[in-house]
Amino acid sequence: MPEENYEKFDKWMMPILKQMLEEQNTQGVRWTPSKVIHRLGKEINNPESIFYWAYKNNIPVFSPALTDGAIGDLFFLFSLTNPGLVVDIVEDISKLNNLVLAANSSGIIALGGGVAKHHICNANAWRDGADYAVYVNTAQEFDGCDSGATPDEAVSWGKIRAVAKPVKVFGDATIIFPLLMAETFAVHAKGTTGEKKE
Repeated sequence: MPEENYEKFDKWMMPILKQMLEEQNTQGVRWTPSKVIHRLGKEINNPESIFYWAYKNNIPVFSPALTDGAIGDLFFLFSLTNPGLVVDIVEDISKLNNLVLAANSSGIIALGGGVAKHHICNANAWRDGADYAVYVNTAQEFDGCDSGATPDEAVSWGKIRAVAKPVKVFGDATIIFPLLMAETFAVHAKGTTGEKKE
């Protein structure tokens, strides 16, 4: 990625972080990763962004590893001259687990692996497993990493129900996910004329 992209991101993010710190100090806002993402979706103001639509529809987006990468770097740089911004992960794990516990049924679509995949699988262990699960990643089981773990591993921990029929698709999520959406959820979406697509 070109260095100038990081510079543009820095220029865009720093005023948002300043406003967040001010709201924390003056209004008592308790920031969590999902609240930060919600705020960024508002500030993006771009209909091509999934976070924009999550913001518009008040859909929480959880990211337990929000500080990994460029956003974490900006949190660090911001804190050097503006100490005190707090982002609470405990509130988010409670919110996610309570959403899962309250669900009549639960499904997982895990794109990629690592922390995000484990986070949602572990939340479903609290409700005796997800009813549906689709993993899409290129990770292999042989190295013992969580990313490469198959749905059978999650069943053994009670993260996916034993009666579920989970599937793992080995492939690049940026290619597979649009195809998956086009052949499943999008089939039932309404077209621009209001008629159901067949």
